[in-house]
Amino acid sequence: MITSAVARFRPAWVTVDLEAVRSNVAGLVELVAPSVVCAVVKADGYGHGSVEVARAALLGGAGWLAVAVVEEAVVLRQASIDAPILLLAEPTSEGAGTAVALGLHCAVYTERGVEVIAEAGRRQGAGPISVHLKVDTGMHRVGAQPAELSSMARSIAGNPDLDLVGLWTHCAVADEPDHPFTTTQRDRFEAARAALRAEGIDIPISHAANSAAALDRPDLRYDMVRCGIAAYGLAPSPAMQAHFPFRPAMRLVAEISHVKVVAAGEALSYGQKHRCARDTVVATVPIGYADGVPRRLSEVGGEVLIGGRRRPIVGTITMDQILVDCGPPDEAVTLPGDEVVLIGEQGDERVTADEWAVRLGTISYEVVCGISPRVPRRYSRVEPL
Repeated sequence: MITSAVARFRPAWVTVDLEAVRSNVAGLVELVAPSVVCAVVKADGYGHGSVEVARAALLGGAGWLAVAVVEEAVVLRQASIDAPILLLAEPTSEGAGTAVALGLHCAVYTERGVEVIAEAGRRQGAGPISVHLKVDTGMHRVGAQPAELSSMARSIAGNPDLDLVGLWTHCAVADEPDHPFTTTQRDRFEAARAALRAEGIDIPISHAANSAAALDRPDLRYDMVRCGIAAYGLAPSPAMQAHFPFRPAMRLVAEISHVKVVAAGEALSYGQKHRCARDTVVATVPIGYADGVPRRLSEVGGEVLIGGRRRPIVGTITMDQILVDCGPPDEAVTLPGDEVVLIGEQGDERVTADEWAVRLGTISYEVVCGISPRVPRRYSRVEPL
């Protein structure tokens, strides 16, 4: 990611509203109480900046953080963040030692993963390492199969180098309200919990809910919920948008670098795919697909905000620049340096990550995670509590 020291050189940036993150997490904490909120800050905080959003989430009342890979936890610990961190994937043998040294809670779901973490703990003399055993209830990505869960749990419980503190699973379709498979997954998870209890294996923390389940399924909140997308103010799916209570934290902005009048009949950009039907004021904006603006966006009706009005992106999006139709010369008042909002609000108008996602046939997660590290991030202050 481009550092703040050189961010002033780039007329394109992301503004992250840390107060929105704090407020969103505080709302989740209130909603799911007494369950604990684990704020998921993997993928550099879904493109928002993991360290900054982790701090805001903790100020909002999150009790835990979660990451996908050891390297993400290293960044947090180097920033002196000492909250409990859940590593959502088994570490490699190369990464296990660092995971142990950082005091991470490690996911396990294979016998090999159990042994890798136990061996890392033995080598360091670190005492029992906290592990969370994942059961596959139907996502079929990773997780112990129900038939092998009991033997794995006994193996962990009997290992002096490990402490079995968590049992967890992941929902596949919780973002589709009333989908029956979410209840199927709950029932399978309940069966797994009951089977382990019957064997005298008591696991203190059960967790199953992602953002969607935390919002829509109180029966899946258990002891902890893992919330990522909701913390950033984005609904888990369009189906959940209408009653979604939180506000987006990300705003993607650039400044016009060049303005010209293009004559009627002239074509724009690579491939000459867009031909001007009239004399047109065209603004060049210094942000492109290398920054995370998908090349297809101009082909599916993508728009930006200039002067509080929606303006279409025209012509092929290039690596470093986009072109915007600002209207006919007798109507357009557009100057270099004018603000262009690609995601966010300007005046009474708004372009959202969800809008991009719908146009592109994807999800808002991919949109915000796709904003390139070369786009500098600027952060608002978190308001005092």
